Amino acid sequence: MVQNKKKPNPIDIHVGSRIRLRRNMLGFSQEKLGESLGITFQQIQKYEKGTNRVGASRLQAISSILNVPVSFFFEDAPGSETQAAGFAEDNDSTYIVDFMNSNEGVQLTRAFTKITDPKIRRKIIDLVKTLDPEAE
Repeated sequence: MVQNKKKPNPIDIHVGSRIRLRRNMLGFSQEKLGESLGITFQQIQKYEKGTNRVGASRLQAISSILNVPVSFFFEDAPGSETQAAGFAEDNDSTYIVDFMNSNEGVQLTRAFTKITDPKIRRKIIDLVKTLDPEAE
């Protein structure tokens, strides 16, 4: 009898992708996050891929280190109440998560959040909109 490998739970994959997203936003390496938790970077990799489930106490520690509420890791999770109730907008937020997980997204977010003047931020947004022919 051939035993199939069990596929990761979609919630575990989602939570892992949110850990990776926040870690990248803060510029943390997997090694740095692992050291802060007292675990290896390989374990962080497994969490981020969803192959290992993150326990409640570990998720609480991760949320503290990454400075977000635990609920952050479950936002837009598959099967969440808003999606089940029919309020989801065809994964409109998926492109945002994909962008934030890209090198360009991380670099742009880091640089943009360092700008403290709201007028300059507004001008950058206006500039980007002029570069997109489909922008509002």
